[in-house]
Amino acid sequence: MPPGLSRAHPAWWISTVLGVGCLPGAPGTWGSLAAVTLAFAFIDYFSIVYMVILALTIFALGCWAAGVYVRRLGREDPQQVVIDEVAGQMLALAAAPRGLAGFAVAFALFRAFDVLKPFPVGWCDRNVHGGLGVMLDDMVAGIYVFIIMIIGTNIVKSV
Repeated sequence: MPPGLSRAHPAWWISTVLGVGCLPGAPGTWGSLAAVTLAFAFIDYFSIVYMVILALTIFALGCWAAGVYVRRLGREDPQQVVIDEVAGQMLALAAAPRGLAGFAVAFALFRAFDVLKPFPVGWCDRNVHGGLGVMLDDMVAGIYVFIIMIIGTNIVKSV
């Protein structure tokens, strides 16, 4: 736990997505899986527009919470902060075909972009700091996957 940031602080709960970021192994993957779980909960109720609005809302909340976490810890982009994965993955899932297969493809693509960090994902990761810096690279990765899912879905529909 970062010095000066109690688990009682809402920024801790939001940044770590209710403690998911503290699970052993690969916290980013756990955060992305949390987003998939959340998306499945809303699959029958939210259109692509509402999913994008949800992703942007999580992004805004995450900028604040991650900013508090980073300032209190004194280190950029701590592993425990996974709200960024949730926001980016949620954006990627917004354009995915509804169902396990579509969500699995969006999940895999998002994780690949998040890990490989193609331009401008890597640039954002290295050059933007604070809460926005924590969040932005994952949102850009989510935008990449969002576009790929839209194009891929339209190609499949036209065949």
